[in-house]
Amino acid sequence: MSFIIKMKQENIRIKHDKYAPYWAVTLVVLVILGLSTSWLDLGKFWKGYVLDMTGPAWNYIFFRGLNTSYSDNAWRRFFTPNRTFAIFIIVCFGIETLQYFKIYDSTFDWWDLLAYISILVPLYSIDCKLNKKNK
Repeated sequence: MSFIIKMKQENIRIKHDKYAPYWAVTLVVLVILGLSTSWLDLGKFWKGYVLDMTGPAWNYIFFRGLNTSYSDNAWRRFFTPNRTFAIFIIVCFGIETLQYFKIYDSTFDWWDLLAYISILVPLYSIDCKLNKKNK
């Protein structure tokens, strides 16, 4: 029985490591795009929404460890695709809720809610699809 489990784990590792470089490139692109909003002024959309779009997405890749080689550890077992997605949605929408109630000095914007999920949802979907193939 343990041989089957080891083979399954090895298959998961091989498939994960196969896609890790693509996730790493995606992570780097998202980080550069997000941070460049403070370096470049390309208009209202750029300043107002690009970081809200890229921030949750790059953090999803980072927290899930999709950009690194596979390791079976407590972190990876905790940050499953569903749990990571739920945590990020709660945090992002929580931030907007705090802004809505003027808990701190910031501007509430309904469009930020869409910006948060605009890249996060596709990444989550791809991750789930790849994760399903691993099982």
